[in-house]
Amino acid sequence: MPATSKVRAAALKHGWRSGLEESLAADLRSKGITFEYEQHKIEYTVPQRQAKYTPDFYIKTRSGKLIIIESKGRFVTANRQMHLLVKQQYPELDLRFVFSNPKQKISKQSKTSYAMWCQKHCFLYAAKFVPQEWLNE
Repeated sequence: MPATSKVRAAALKHGWRSGLEESLAADLRSKGITFEYEQHKIEYTVPQRQAKYTPDFYIKTRSGKLIIIESKGRFVTANRQMHLLVKQQYPELDLRFVFSNPKQKISKQSKTSYAMWCQKHCFLYAAKFVPQEWLNE
């Protein structure tokens, strides 16, 4: 079993969907940050149907500001489209991404990385962990 599969299997065993989610939670705990994991659902409309999105982490910053963190190893087209719809329908939400690798290209044919996509669509993003600056806001 490859190392990434072992990490994911261990994460799944402990109630996480990925090793990245598990390591983000451990990092937040080590910093004394309270968070909720997949406790809320946000309804949004996909043209012609209702859908629900369950954000990974709801975090209150030191000042009490609520930010939503979505952790992504793979950021496929359906995820990108859904996040644009959620942003359009809930502009008041502060939705941010933590990627395993923000330099990863959105597809083999594209020169656009996950980071570039976030910049284009005005989403904040980070690599592997929630930046302390976000928590200090």
